[in-house]
Amino acid sequence: MITIKIGGSVVDNLHPSTILDIKKIATSEGVILVHGGGKEVTKVCKQLGKEPRFVTSPSGIKSRYTDKETAEIFTMVMAGRINKTIVQMLQKNGINAVGLSGVDGKIIQAERKKKLLIVNEKGRKQAIDGGYTGKIKEINSNLINSLLDQGLTPVISPIAISEESEVLNVDGDRAAAYIAGRVGTDKVLFITNVDGLLMDDKLVKKLTLAEAKEIRPKIGPGMEKKILASTEALDMGVKEALIANGQKENPISSAIAHDNCTVIQLE
Repeated sequence: MITIKIGGSVVDNLHPSTILDIKKIATSEGVILVHGGGKEVTKVCKQLGKEPRFVTSPSGIKSRYTDKETAEIFTMVMAGRINKTIVQMLQKNGINAVGLSGVDGKIIQAERKKKLLIVNEKGRKQAIDGGYTGKIKEINSNLINSLLDQGLTPVISPIAISEESEVLNVDGDRAAAYIAGRVGTDKVLFITNVDGLLMDDKLVKKLTLAEAKEIRPKIGPGMEKKILASTEALDMGVKEALIANGQKENPISSAIAHDNCTVIQLE
């Protein structure tokens, strides 16, 4: 079984063979899809006259600052437009998919971050209100497993629910890692627009968990999150994490076969 994280602008960025490739894997071993959609959220925020705000943590991780209004737009775009577009595309190709957000059935439970430590424009550390961003705590693996047992392919958007039943924005890569870890899938695959982790313009084909943790701080923002999520998944018992390019033929099968991608394993 495999957990696959795909971006939100799926239709534009994936090779045409991807959906049938997912179908093949879903039929043979079962697939859980987790999707992103940050670019689409940013676009809709601007259309609605809401200027997106991004903050940087002291360790250099850049993330969206989610106030209440942004959380509402995030929910609308992620659980609505993007999630249903993916489900529709899968259904059209004979994959019986069910689209859910992390709020449904408490699939993703998170704790609201009370304070965020950020680096401000002057380069100084500053504590600000945490807004509606969550730290993942629990995954309802029973619900996900029961869907898989019925031959359904879950498509999950990374919106979480808090103890106080607030809707929280959680990182899609890390949501995929936690789902893979708690459901107990053998692999987690992060589909991106490059072949994997590039260091000095060369593809890093293999890393151990220890090596991945060691080099993580030296990596640029987009890929850093994927390496972090990979290490979290392996720490939770997932056997291997894969980072691969979605713009090549049969990207899922290719990644599983370790063809020109980054593979992270325990040792």
